Amino acid sequence: MDHSGHGMTMDLPPFTLGRGLHWSADPFFLVTCLLGLGLYAYGVVRLRRRGDAWSAGRTVSFVIGVLTIMLMMCTRLNDYGMVMFSVHMVQHMVISMLSPILILLGAPVTLALRVLPAAGRGRKGPRELLLALLHSRYMRIITHPAFTIPLFIASLYALYFTPIFDFLMGSRTGHLAMMVHFLAVGVVFFWPIIGVDPGPQRPGYLMRMLELFAGMPFHAFFGIALMMASTPMVETFKNPPASLGIDALSDQNAAGGIAWAFSEIPSVLVLLALLFQWYGSEQRQARRKDRAADRDGDKELEAYNAYLTSLNTRGR
Repeated sequence: MDHSGHGMTMDLPPFTLGRGLHWSADPFFLVTCLLGLGLYAYGVVRLRRRGDAWSAGRTVSFVIGVLTIMLMMCTRLNDYGMVMFSVHMVQHMVISMLSPILILLGAPVTLALRVLPAAGRGRKGPRELLLALLHSRYMRIITHPAFTIPLFIASLYALYFTPIFDFLMGSRTGHLAMMVHFLAVGVVFFWPIIGVDPGPQRPGYLMRMLELFAGMPFHAFFGIALMMASTPMVETFKNPPASLGIDALSDQNAAGGIAWAFSEIPSVLVLLALLFQWYGSEQRQARRKDRAADRDGDKELEAYNAYLTSLNTRGR
């Protein structure tokens, strides 16, 4: 018996991690992920061949980020996620909060801008179109905190606590659209916060931290709501297949615990990335000042010393 037109059998055996990790690829995500990895690898090779450096850390981060999507969507975790709220919540948390962070730390837009050739004068090629998009009014809107934070929150409450979720889970297309939505929401939320790739919004480091922590508590509240509920709240998962041997309410409570606990992971990961970037920015600024001092004979220090001398003379 099929589930919601997905071709996934309803008589899945009880969930174990080993069974969940069996290969069961979704064609759309498989092709998209392989294409992303291939284009990124092509860009890195192009840079290396012309003698330009590219951080190995960025490459590793991007590859792991894409592999986390494949892990969620190209194994039987995706099959179990159609009938188990807890497994679905793992998919949601990874695809919306872990995968985007790792992919963004890989700086794919920066790589594309360095690889794509500039068009001739008066012409617009792929590089110019990408730059125009990055600095467009549209990008300013969708990466602004007034848009990203409400969208981030609505992806939980307006999706799971309304009939929208059941409608999307009723077809393969709807399920794919929901997973793509989770990934897109994560990207636009974390993009201006992490700030590796160029974009229209680039607030200071303190403001980025405030944006991060503005959204995270709502994930925790959402998880607590699921954990504390006395009845199943999502129609799709109210009657799990008997072959799974699970209780719908217990599985929902587990899903809530996953959502609650997972909100801490991206917070720590992004916070560490921001602190590292902040430290690097301060170091670069210090080096620039040192070079400027070497060029002008440290005139800034001389001026400050002269100012102190004048104050001392007045005091006499």
